[in-house]
Amino acid sequence: MQNILINTCQCRSRTSSVEFGVRLAARIGAAVTGTYVYPSLLQAIPRFSTPDLVSTVLANAEAIAAEARQSGDGFVSWAHSIGVTNAAWHVAEDYLPEAMADIALWHDLFVLGHDPEYPWGSASDIASLIFATALPAIMVPAGPVETVQLDTLVFAWNGSAEATRALRAALPLLKQARRVVVLEGEQRRAAREVAWKPPLDLDAYLSRHGIAFESRAFSADSDEAGVRLLAECAALSADLLIMGMYGRGRFSEWIVGGATRHVLQHATLPVLLCH
Repeated sequence: MQNILINTCQCRSRTSSVEFGVRLAARIGAAVTGTYVYPSLLQAIPRFSTPDLVSTVLANAEAIAAEARQSGDGFVSWAHSIGVTNAAWHVAEDYLPEAMADIALWHDLFVLGHDPEYPWGSASDIASLIFATALPAIMVPAGPVETVQLDTLVFAWNGSAEATRALRAALPLLKQARRVVVLEGEQRRAAREVAWKPPLDLDAYLSRHGIAFESRAFSADSDEAGVRLLAECAALSADLLIMGMYGRGRFSEWIVGGATRHVLQHATLPVLLCH
């Protein structure tokens, strides 16, 4: 987790996800990349447009790009003041999922915000971005972020590939936690032709990484799993929820599972998700 990518949403203000991502990078000694992506205005021009209209659109696009580029020095200076040694700022004119997918290729973690007031801030948008980047991602809810707390981390475990990937991605954070709580649900296996495969020994795996944890049984039907997960996090005063992200492609959309969808929509704490 040495390179953190942040979707900034705004180039002139620092959202909760920007605050969280930079402060997390400072805490774990990671590099951080702030990225501002704006849509191509040329795509909005009608096919048969006047030269004046095209010139106006191009001028507006250049003004947006110039303002975004000028914000880079402020972002980098602020990140340095927080304690980040390596900070960078990128500006792109593109469709956001495609731009993030390209930049994600040299990053380890994606940080983005859940705030419907900003573009691409809804739960369905967040799911699309996470699937596009193929990175472990931390979704940060709206609200002030003055520090990054990693005292109590909750891991939703059901034996699935998604949950296992989330566990592996979260190891650097789990090692810093004062308390790790594993919510052990019903084991979920993907349907395969192979009849059996060795299960992960969670206790041995975490012990090899020097991580002590307490285990709690977790039981809920698919309709209530998301509600129960967030209720457990609230009862434990959790600082971060770690979970697999379940979804499947359908035509040009990704459809996420019920628990994932509820958490994306209603979480009031940061959530690390991995597909």
